[in-house]
Amino acid sequence: MCLILLAWQAHPRFPVVLAANRDEFFARPAARASWWQTPPMLAGRDLSAGGTWLGVDRHGRFAVLTNYRDPARVRSDAPSRGALVADALASPRPVRSQLAELHRRAQAYNGFNLLFSDGAELAVYESVPDKGRVLGPGVYGLSNHLLDTPWPKVLAAKSALSAALVHLPDWQALLRLLRDESQAQDERLPATGLSLEWERLLSSAFIRAPGYGTRCSTILLIDADGRAQFHECTWDGNAALVGEVHEEFQCSEPVQRSGSSPL
Repeated sequence: MCLILLAWQAHPRFPVVLAANRDEFFARPAARASWWQTPPMLAGRDLSAGGTWLGVDRHGRFAVLTNYRDPARVRSDAPSRGALVADALASPRPVRSQLAELHRRAQAYNGFNLLFSDGAELAVYESVPDKGRVLGPGVYGLSNHLLDTPWPKVLAAKSALSAALVHLPDWQALLRLLRDESQAQDERLPATGLSLEWERLLSSAFIRAPGYGTRCSTILLIDADGRAQFHECTWDGNAALVGEVHEEFQCSEPVQRSGSSPL
């Protein structure tokens, strides 16, 4: 998952508004979102390593993952980061306890960022600086660096998300912002250890590159009564729609609106 946008307790009717793109090599096999038995969650599945990039359960708990882009840090013997989403949703513990556990085990993995909620609170764990915290209400953006790093794609997408909130419950405005292929100007590109050509290709919200690109776009809405909508659109290498998943369900407990503060 290479772009995550989240409005957390920032809308009077929808305390959870999540829009995310998963970018990956097209040769890596994956399954569309479905209900897992263990843990019981709605998620896509990476058929190469068995994990996932985004999941939500029937309690309104969710987790979503991005990799931290730094080719110099990548270790070939590290376990798959896709297990982290399933682990977060398999645990019955609140996010504050899970942050402590992530601190103990995160360095076994290549760099990652995990944004997750227990239904009452939202937290982020960033493995490269080895920091985790509980987040308050707001609009957040996460790509392949740290939360709210001002990369052009993150800034543009956060602004577009704020504008799209007025159109809820219509989720198509969220899908349109995820489909934005505008690339940043060279002077605004981050330097993450890739070539200039690849920095350009990866600077848009929706990516089309040789053998690589945005594989799916996911939108999750949970309203104040705990009613969840999940929409997933799957794309091929030509950016054509090749699959859709739409699910609606009632969370067992409504999403709470309790305030949060950094740890």
